[in-house]
Amino acid sequence: MKTVILLPPDVSRKIAAGEVIERPFSVVKELVENSLDAGADSISIELERGGKSLIRVSDDGCGLSREDAVLSFERHSTSKLRTEDDLERIATLGFRGEALPSIAAVSVLTMKTADGSEAAGTIVVRRPDAAPEIRDAAHPRGTSVEVRDLFFNLPARRKFLRSEASELNQIVRFVRTAALAHPEVGFVLSHGRREILRWPPAGSPRDRLFQALGGDAADRLIEVDFTEGESRLTGFVSRPPLGRGDRSEQHFFVNRRPVKDRLLTAALNQAFRGLLEKNLHPEAFLFLSHPLHEVDVNVHPAKAEIRFLDSQTVFRLVVRAIESAAAAAGGVKRLEIPSSGAETESGPASFRQTRPPIASSRGAGVREPDSSGALFPEAPGDSPRRRRVLGQFLETYIIAADEEGLQIIDQHNAHERILFERFKEIRASGSLPRRQALIPILFDLPPDRALRVEENAALIEETGFRVEPMGGRTFSLREFPDVMAVEEALRVFQSLLEELGEGSADEKQDRVLALLACRAAIKAGQPLTMEKMEVLVEELFRLPQHALCPHRRPLLVRIDRSEIEKGMKRPSN
Repeated sequence: MKTVILLPPDVSRKIAAGEVIERPFSVVKELVENSLDAGADSISIELERGGKSLIRVSDDGCGLSREDAVLSFERHSTSKLRTEDDLERIATLGFRGEALPSIAAVSVLTMKTADGSEAAGTIVVRRPDAAPEIRDAAHPRGTSVEVRDLFFNLPARRKFLRSEASELNQIVRFVRTAALAHPEVGFVLSHGRREILRWPPAGSPRDRLFQALGGDAADRLIEVDFTEGESRLTGFVSRPPLGRGDRSEQHFFVNRRPVKDRLLTAALNQAFRGLLEKNLHPEAFLFLSHPLHEVDVNVHPAKAEIRFLDSQTVFRLVVRAIESAAAAAGGVKRLEIPSSGAETESGPASFRQTRPPIASSRGAGVREPDSSGALFPEAPGDSPRRRRVLGQFLETYIIAADEEGLQIIDQHNAHERILFERFKEIRASGSLPRRQALIPILFDLPPDRALRVEENAALIEETGFRVEPMGGRTFSLREFPDVMAVEEALRVFQSLLEELGEGSADEKQDRVLALLACRAAIKAGQPLTMEKMEVLVEELFRLPQHALCPHRRPLLVRIDRSEIEKGMKRPSN
């Protein structure tokens, strides 16, 4: 019996298309990259229903002749490569000749184009499994591609598309990235009747960055410009000791191609080691110009990953470039990290039984202890047992003991779990307590974050933040949760927007509450009095769930009495 068959052309075309075109974002990416490769000075992107029903990308690039327009729908037809040797020095964003035929296989596609060499332009209409329609059109020099009803003939793929808001956000982020890489090109993006962004051509990368990020970027970023051999690194990074609570604004471009690369990320982190405040990450918009023959861009189907011929040279270049920029920005010194081995009159710093009192964080959520005790009452959440706190280790871990052995408790993760459960209770009965900013905090948001504010307005309000639009992309933060200080309110709100991506309303709410709990919780490296440790441990073991923090990290490690006795070679009772 024959077991190997040749797939019918209509099936193989859909499978191939699915490898290139995964969602509306994929269509926009391929078409915009074609426009950039065509030398466009301006690109317009129009969307309906997050790109599910309509995507139209128009440019004023070089356009196509009728012969080239028809040929461009054949698989692996491209104007960007001629020989195998060209694969070793790819300078264009596209090069495989897969985009147009893949899009046409899963949509109704209409292309209008003209290169100025013929009396009339050309319209090509492509429907899956139908002959193309080709006719004359009055069209200026350039190309417009209209894609309707994406995946209408592939319901298995269509039903897995995300919400309109999610698809739109992905596209907005991509357009922002493409605009950063090509400041000389004007971009317009609209969704239905709403114009999301309109950025005219910028005179420099700095001007485009301000278009994308707002005027406050000048205060928090420093410029990088470093040349070594044939390579040059330019762009902008955080001004130490400033940074962000997440890594969402770390962008790398190699020969103007947006890439995700572990080597570049590692070099960035290495360069900023000791330069940023604790728990902060650098912002980065870095552009590497590198010899084409030393970069392999044909690694990943989405062309998002690359390989360097000499990765260590690139790593050192990035580290030196950032360190040089940071030094030039004002003689930034690396933050000193206290030695954990220093001793005081009360004993080694790594382990102390008592600590001097410290001011509790606002809204820290740990109740004051009563005057009685060192030993805790029975804890119903942890199979009733009596537990005693022994002390603090490395100013990060609380050591407790009961008749079954020892518990080593991560003080930050434990407090985070306590606050998370408390915030959930408060949230179930209403919104979190809030405080008002004496002076409204003004800030700018890039287009994708502004969309998230609008889409999640109710949840943001319930979480304790009140944000008002001030026109354009400027917003005002007027109220914020009472668990944080005014100086960290904006930073937490910006991190909150990162948590409002995918997921149901309940999932988003849990992520936001976990973020607030993390920011308000006791930190690792923070000395605690014995009383505070006792109360924290008592509250932790009253919870029904005390094994993991809200971010699924372990809260404690147990060392059973039997293991201790075995190590001491004592007989077990």
